Amino acid sequence: MKLQSLKLSFLVSLIFIYTACTQPENGPYMATGIKIGEVTQNTAIVWVRLTENPTRVGNNAPMPTVTYINDKTGEAEKPKKGARPDLTPVVTFPEGYDITNIQGATPGSEGKARLKYKLAGEQNWLSLDWQVVDPEKAFATQFELTDLSPGKEYELLVEAAPLKGKLISASLEGKFKTAPAADTPSNVNFIVTTGTSYPDVDSETGYKIYPSALKLEPEFFVHTGDILYYDALAKTSDLALWHWDRMYSFQNNIDFHRQVSSYFIKDDHDTWMNDAYPGMQTRYMGDFSYEQGTQFFLDEVPMGDKTYRTIRWGKDLQIWLPEGRDFRSQNPAPDGPEKTIWGKEQMDWFKKTAEESDATFKVVISPTPIVGPDRGNKNDNHANIGFQTEGDMLRKFIAEQKNMVTVCGDRHWQYISKDAETGVLEFSCGPGSDAHAGGWNQEDFYPEHLYLNVVGGFLEGSVSHEDGIPTLTFRHYSPDGKLLNEFKVDVEE
Repeated sequence: MKLQSLKLSFLVSLIFIYTACTQPENGPYMATGIKIGEVTQNTAIVWVRLTENPTRVGNNAPMPTVTYINDKTGEAEKPKKGARPDLTPVVTFPEGYDITNIQGATPGSEGKARLKYKLAGEQNWLSLDWQVVDPEKAFATQFELTDLSPGKEYELLVEAAPLKGKLISASLEGKFKTAPAADTPSNVNFIVTTGTSYPDVDSETGYKIYPSALKLEPEFFVHTGDILYYDALAKTSDLALWHWDRMYSFQNNIDFHRQVSSYFIKDDHDTWMNDAYPGMQTRYMGDFSYEQGTQFFLDEVPMGDKTYRTIRWGKDLQIWLPEGRDFRSQNPAPDGPEKTIWGKEQMDWFKKTAEESDATFKVVISPTPIVGPDRGNKNDNHANIGFQTEGDMLRKFIAEQKNMVTVCGDRHWQYISKDAETGVLEFSCGPGSDAHAGGWNQEDFYPEHLYLNVVGGFLEGSVSHEDGIPTLTFRHYSPDGKLLNEFKVDVEE
């Protein structure tokens, strides 16, 4: 008995020594999770970033403050609430803190990552080669999957390791569904949201919309932009990237994005600042530039090089995701035939692909409204008089397409509207939380409105089949997942 005990003790010691030698003590980790994007019938992109620590810096840690130099006095002053002054910013960190340990910080780490994948239920993994993360892209890398099968569920395993050796320091499981073939009738449901600013996060673990939406088991998710808000604090490139780190290190985000594929669209606040356009001049954003903002978006989400695209999801659904910032004219310019948001190349592409589509339902998911109505003091979208010429043309074209509707982000309230001139339907998803809702009076129910609710939450679109006939239904939900409104789109035969 004593000899057996000695042998057992020796064996346990060997196992302990082996484990200690084979498990890296200092990461790298994946504290900002993974993102699965741009899924088609045969392809997908998986984004992963490596971090020094396994979790984010907690919500009790402080954040920096920003003041602005008064041109007359030379003194640094706090801005008025909501103001965006054309003045030089000064960023101040609390004593003992810097970009690595403020609230939500998840510093990046050198290392490498590997992606394994397989059809759900199969035993054997297919494996892509190890990829070294890029310090110039916030220590992230992106894997491109090809030769996938349409209409299938895939499982993922993402692994991290130090640069030297192949000992796994962290791993994360994931899954996603590929789009069904274009000739296959399929039930598809998808989630759309906008306006997820950090100050308006409604739980300690992130936005409530993510676990609520996950319960609906969506095939895919679309964030229409304003994913984060650079304006107030992103005065340097490091601070801009911190905005991504602190948002995507919330557990709700990690859990959602490892299980649902996404299509990301950028808008003004996650490009640079409010109502931004190429060539815009201001000192307000400090050392952080519009050009950096457009590049950071491509580095932080899996979407490839094209920022406008269309994806077919089975026989009955095709979506269009337009680019609303990079090709636009200057907002203050006089309206006219040459003034544009989408630009000629994108507009020609949209018209061509829309006219070629034989999908039963065609859904344009825009970062900003196409129909509205919007507030009279706004001048940034197709529902405003500043872009009325292109807006009129676009609404007329959409009305001429069979079963085409629009979905929009940007506006901080939920609505369904019907354009008085063309009959085009628009579904505004509303902002991610009730705290972010506002900008419209609940009592201002216009003739165009079919539904109006100044609340946060999300929008679900659902293609289903009733007695073999395809239907498209939109549902608005609260952040907690309570159904607020349901609308079935009439089918034009």
